[in-house]
Amino acid sequence: MGGHAARVVLGRIGGHEVALLAGRQHTYEGGRADGMNGAIRTLAAWGVQTLVLTNAAGSLDPAMPPGSLMLITDHLNLPQRSPLWDERDDRRFVDMTDAYDPALRARALAVSVRQGLGLHQGVYAWAVGPQFETPAEIRMLRLLGAQAVGMSTVPETIVARHAGLRVLGLSMVTNMAAGLSAETLSHAQTLRQAQAASERACAALAALVQDLGGDDLPAPT
Repeated sequence: MGGHAARVVLGRIGGHEVALLAGRQHTYEGGRADGMNGAIRTLAAWGVQTLVLTNAAGSLDPAMPPGSLMLITDHLNLPQRSPLWDERDDRRFVDMTDAYDPALRARALAVSVRQGLGLHQGVYAWAVGPQFETPAEIRMLRLLGAQAVGMSTVPETIVARHAGLRVLGLSMVTNMAAGLSAETLSHAQTLRQAQAASERACAALAALVQDLGGDDLPAPT
């Protein structure tokens, strides 16, 4: 997994027990969208109730430059692939209306205001990769209503919802998408920008996680 470790870290953030998956399998690595099914179903079996997904993404919005954090409000499954292809019961027909839990998003926004995090909001578009998108594809995605694009997160969200987990999604903007800057896109550049913004992103994530597990949250749909 390029740029990703492959381990699980267990610990606490504030009063919450957390399991951190340090890395993920991408669809471009094996051609299938179900690479994270086992890991996410294991979390559910351990009693995990909320899955916080993070990713590195390209920005389609000039007002959201590299270094920005974006709260995912919805997604575009561009390849229309699913990690549920091997399921056989009627539960595979998962309602994705509130894929990114509205109560968690409202809480995350409240935390961002208190912490001065400057959290953006937007729609995340999933492309399989591993090649970056063309400028024409980026123009298309902007017309479709996307604010960020990346190569992960959507399959994990689908299987998490199938497993009954709440999902909160956060994108770290590492570059402007193709055609929106003079920068040459590369994986190394993505890793450099992610590293540069990691301290701020980790502090923001810790603040969010500490506030997400309250008993006053409404029941998930």
